[in-house]
Amino acid sequence: MNDYTPKPEHKFTFGLWTVGNRGRDPFGDFVRPPVTPIQIVKKLSSLGAYGVNLHDNDLVPIDASPSERDSIVKEFKQALSDYNMHFVMGTTNLFFDPLFKDGAFTSNHPQVRAFTLQKCMQAIDLAAEMGAETYVFWGGREGTETDAGKDPIEALKWFRDGINFLIHYVKDQGYPLKFAFEPKPNEPRGDIYLPTVGSMLAFIETLDDPAMCGVNPEVAHENMAGLNFVHAVAQAIERGKLFHIDLNGQKFSRYDQDFRFGAEDIKGAFFLVKMLEESGYGGPRHFDAHAYRTEDEEGVWEFAKGCMRTYLILREKANRFHQDEEIQGILEQIHAWDTDLQARTSYSKENADWLRAHAFDLDALRNYGYQYEKLDQLTTELLLGIR
Repeated sequence: MNDYTPKPEHKFTFGLWTVGNRGRDPFGDFVRPPVTPIQIVKKLSSLGAYGVNLHDNDLVPIDASPSERDSIVKEFKQALSDYNMHFVMGTTNLFFDPLFKDGAFTSNHPQVRAFTLQKCMQAIDLAAEMGAETYVFWGGREGTETDAGKDPIEALKWFRDGINFLIHYVKDQGYPLKFAFEPKPNEPRGDIYLPTVGSMLAFIETLDDPAMCGVNPEVAHENMAGLNFVHAVAQAIERGKLFHIDLNGQKFSRYDQDFRFGAEDIKGAFFLVKMLEESGYGGPRHFDAHAYRTEDEEGVWEFAKGCMRTYLILREKANRFHQDEEIQGILEQIHAWDTDLQARTSYSKENADWLRAHAFDLDALRNYGYQYEKLDQLTTELLLGIR
């Protein structure tokens, strides 16, 4: 039997807010007692996880004094050391406090925008102190319900100015941090600026140091807009911009559900794992999800184990895909390149003249069958366990 036991070398990570989620939603209050950050680190370590991530206020309350902050951080760093866990990614909570009701970087209120920079600098200091590799920005309330109240062109300029400020702050401090931006189309705002991976990639190219900046795409967020998450991640990989990734499950076009990884769209999850493994992506596999509201604490840890186990099962399925002779035979036919013709598609005047004059067999091209039906069925059978 295959071993699907998570190990630190698999680089599975969870946010404190994921396994620490207490089941509250817009229609019902908490259903689980709180779990402390130290308890989370200890339990995840025992389950084979690599590390944890956090928003600033997941660990340090927003109104903590400097001495309280230092005491909390010292205790947490000791727990990471004691349980051989890594702190991989930090981020700032710029959405919960009422002062962020109109956004943070894009708030119409200049004092809110200034406080946002202060809060981010403090949170970046915290992340750097604990050895984070990546700093994520999720614009949870960077948007509108009505365009009557905010100029989106001006708002994007504010957003860019704020990020540029923090880019230079990180450089001046000498922190070895990369920035990753997490797009989302809506919720909790009616519309959120820069809602997709493609729009965020375009925004990155306008920043003062695009090389320092990439994306943190999330399964649920692209699926909320009915988009193909694998294609979004492929675009990020192709541009060298996949700095971090959030894995979960999501029904298309619903609210942000954050289900256990693989709980929905198992074929999409398979192709995602296959691409991450084949592309050589070396970053963490971060599960930004939470257990069903129906669960007690034991159910939360079953959720965490399930996320990791499903990833490993799908990784093994991807290996089997490459070993399946029938599947690989079809792929060899599909990818049978005419190398001479392929060379002609690299521009030169000679190639342009040749292509203009070349007589293509259009009837043969019109009648060509790609065998995608058979290939997809074989893939389905592999995932169902009969191949």
